[in-house]
Amino acid sequence: MAKLKAQTLPLKRSGLIPNNEALPVLVYDGVFAGQTEEIERTFQRHQWSNSWTGGVLSYHHYHSNTHEVLGVKSGKADILIGGEEGQKLTIRAGDVLVLPAGTGHKNEAASEDFQVIGAYPNGSSFNMRKSSPEDYKQAEQEIPAVPLPKTDPVYGDSGPLLEVWYS
Repeated sequence: MAKLKAQTLPLKRSGLIPNNEALPVLVYDGVFAGQTEEIERTFQRHQWSNSWTGGVLSYHHYHSNTHEVLGVKSGKADILIGGEEGQKLTIRAGDVLVLPAGTGHKNEAASEDFQVIGAYPNGSSFNMRKSSPEDYKQAEQEIPAVPLPKTDPVYGDSGPLLEVWYS
C-alpha cells in the first residue's frame, strides 16, 4: 500500500443534514489499488471494526453517534457527500472515505459490482439518521460527543486522519 495524502473536504450544514463543521471528510484515492482484499483486515488491525460489506444507500443518511470508514472493494459509484448542496465524488475500487459523525452520504449511481466495506472506530454501533427535523435535533446533541478515533483506519498510529483531525 502506497502512502498517500488524503484529500480533505470540509462541509457545512446542508438543510437537515448536519455534516461536521469541525472535521473534514478524508478521501484516500487508490490507497488499496490492486489490494482490495486487504481493506477489511487493515481496518480491523487499526481498531476499526463492526464491519459490513454492501452498497451505499440511495438516499441521504448519516450517523450521528460514530465516525465511519468506507473502503471500495469493487466497482465504482458516484456518491453525494454532504447533502443536496454537497460534493459529488466518483469512487473506485481501492479508494477509502472517512466520514466524520454527521456527514450525509448518498449513492447517486453505481456499477453493478459496486461494493464497499464499512467499519467504525473501536467497533462502535452506528445509528441511522435521515434528513428530518427530529433526527437533526438529536444529532445536534450527539455529534459533539463523538470521540476522535485513536487510529487512522488505513495507517494506524500515523496517517492523514491523525494529522488533520487532531490539528
